[in-house]
Parts: sequence; C-alpha cells; structure tokens
Amino acid sequence: MSESKLLDSVIIEPKSEHKATVIWLHGLGADGHDFEPIVPQLQLPEALGIKFIFPHAPIIPVTINNGYPMRAWYDIRNADLAQREDQKGVKQSASFIMEFIQAELDNGIPAEKIILAGFSQGGAVTLHLATRLDFKIAGVIALSTYLTMADHLAEEKTDANLVTPIFMAHGSQDPVVPMQRAQFSAKTLTDSGFQVLWQDYPMPHAVCPPEITAVSQYIQRQLTD
Repeated sequence: MSESKLLDSVIIEPKSEHKATVIWLHGLGADGHDFEPIVPQLQLPEALGIKFIFPHAPIIPVTINNGYPMRAWYDIRNADLAQREDQKGVKQSASFIMEFIQAELDNGIPAEKIILAGFSQGGAVTLHLATRLDFKIAGVIALSTYLTMADHLAEEKTDANLVTPIFMAHGSQDPVVPMQRAQFSAKTLTDSGFQVLWQDYPMPHAVCPPEITAVSQYIQRQLTD
C-alpha cells in the first residue's frame, strides 16, 4: 500500500527498535496533535519499542455546528448521538484507519502488537473497526466515547477480538457524551461476547492523570509477551 494513501498524521517513533504500534484517533474538531503530549506522560518502557500514530481526521462540514467545516471522523447531525447517525462517515473513517493498520502489517509489525485507541469520535471509530476486524490485535482503548450503530453489532461483529480486552474509560460529569450512553455501549459489547475493562472518573469530557496511568498499565500489559 502506498504511503500517499494514508491520512496526514503525527508520528512519534520509538527510541528503540520498532516492535509495536499504537494508532490513536482524536475527537471532533481537534487534530492529531491533541494527544501527542500524552506519550511522555504514559512513561512507557523504551524496550516495548512503541510507535505512536495520531492521524488527522478529514475536514468536513458538521451539521451540529451549523455546517462549519472542521476535522471530524463523521458528521454529528443531532445532539442525541443515537439519532440520524452518519453510518457512511463512520465506515469511511474506519477504512482510513484500516489503511494505517495494513501499512504497519506491511512494515513487519504483527497484528498482535498493534493497539487501536481513540477519544470521543475517535473512540467511536475505534470501537466500530476493532469489533469487525478479521484478525486479533493487541488492544483497544476507547476513552469518553460510545458505540455507534449498536443495533448492528450482533450481525456485523467478528470473533477475532472477543478475547482482546477493551479498555473503556469515561467521565461521570461528561456533558458531551453522557456516561449512561457509554455504559450502554459497554453492556452492548459485553452482551456480544467482548471483554470490557470499565473505568470511570469524576471528570468532564476530558482525560485525567489516574486515567493516563491506567491506560499506561493497560498498554504495557497488552504488549508484554
């Protein structure tokens, strides 16, 4: 696959031999730089050889923001996230991220050394793709997010990552994605056979230090042989 097909992204190369990759998707209106500062905060061992890829979402008009163009993985058409979902947009963005996965596989990184991560909109795309992959990956991190097309999961899911624990974390004071929506998503995933590791924190639509510590521990656990 040609590198030119990949979305622009922020890439942080490992300081040691490249052994694993984390592909991390930002939220609505942000870009790949949004979570770039989290890498040193994770304090991951250099020996794990982790490359971080933070793709920039395409710039598209977003209905809920009066059609103003911004970086978004899909359109948000209604404040009720379950209404009028942009299914086409979610699937297209999932295909964009699949291209990054394929590029890493082509580069010799085993699928079981690749972690998909995302915040908010990015987490929604991450959950959509991870539950439909036909091969096992190392891990899935879904922060302050929810499951799109929940009623399609049972028929569209694959079994490849049923044993891959999905780390979900959410803020109990989140005004953007209500925690009940995330809890419903976690239950839907569990009911479909996936393993969900749930954490919640007294925070808004954001990340907090204890969450970053938990993410670090999860990454280390999933990438340690």
